[in-house]
Amino acid sequence: MFYWFLKFLALGPLLKLIFRPWAEGTENVPKDGPAILASNHLSYSDWLFMPLVIPRRVTFVAKAEYFEGSGIKGWLQKTFFSGAGQVPIDRTSGSAAAGAIKTQLRLLKDGQVCGIYPEGTRSHDGKLYRGRTGVARLALEAGVPVIPLAVINTDVVAPPGKVFGKFARPGVRFGKPLDFSRYEGMQDDRYILRAITDEIMYEIMRLSDQEYVDLYAQDSKKRDKEVERAAAKAVDKAAADEVWDDIKPLE
Repeated sequence: MFYWFLKFLALGPLLKLIFRPWAEGTENVPKDGPAILASNHLSYSDWLFMPLVIPRRVTFVAKAEYFEGSGIKGWLQKTFFSGAGQVPIDRTSGSAAAGAIKTQLRLLKDGQVCGIYPEGTRSHDGKLYRGRTGVARLALEAGVPVIPLAVINTDVVAPPGKVFGKFARPGVRFGKPLDFSRYEGMQDDRYILRAITDEIMYEIMRLSDQEYVDLYAQDSKKRDKEVERAAAKAVDKAAADEVWDDIKPLE
């Protein structure tokens, strides 16, 4: 109930009034029944704007810690995340990834729409990165369609590392549902999982017009930090060499 209150009476109308989000291809989202919405991930605001443009509830999984706080603060946090369409990961599984899939399978079995970010984390530079195969496993085990989609301009509204950037009209493009029933029973074949994931990511790339990088986002972030550190060391060394050149004649 609180989800619909936020979406249609409280938070939703305010966001629509201020940012005027637009949408294309909403007819590709089924009016009922289970489905997976697979999206690129540009900003923390993605999960706020994307559900606004379609009438159905979209549920995401979130860290269980968001739902386990104590006191008034813990209650408010739990109420907000629950009301905003997020559910805790089932931590009885062996890993967070397995727990997320288990939770989403339960939701899909109940006929819900699940949102998922195959990249696994937000893009730090606006590029689209290699998808994790969890979305493929989920699609095969649940036997449901995957609707690829792209959020646009959310990284302008809320850039990485900032609460707010500048006003822009965020948008969402929904692609046609992808049917992977031809791979039924093959969810343990890692080559099939990779092929399905790559197909999904190709559609997201086509919808978003992002540059695609065949590298996991986490690995790219790590590489960029290493490059930054190497560059900083080079600058420091160059500065030290310059100082040494200045004082060397004084010897």
